[in-house]
Amino acid sequence: MSDTRDRDLSTYRDVQLSPDFSELRRRFRRFVFPMTALFLVWYFVYVLLADYAHGFMSQKIGGNINVALLLGLGQFVSTFAITMIYVRWADRRVDPDAEKLRHQIEGEPQ
Repeated sequence: MSDTRDRDLSTYRDVQLSPDFSELRRRFRRFVFPMTALFLVWYFVYVLLADYAHGFMSQKIGGNINVALLLGLGQFVSTFAITMIYVRWADRRVDPDAEKLRHQIEGEPQ
């Protein structure tokens, strides 16, 4: 049992140190970190406007709809949009290479 575990750890270390895995991680981080930062800025702008810009946020757009409601709904829309963008991006730019690495680790033909 120990021999199998050592071999698995060795395989994991080899993959973790491989240039392919490093490139995959770099590509993932170059997308996810900026997208997360962008969303957090957008979220905190909304929170700050809600707290400090009552006049602006309460401006009526039409009927009972005001700026705050539209920006609040925009939070949901942007969450779903970011998710869709990420899924499409990952399908094209991450998943194929991750699949190759998985096949290498598991010793399966590609």
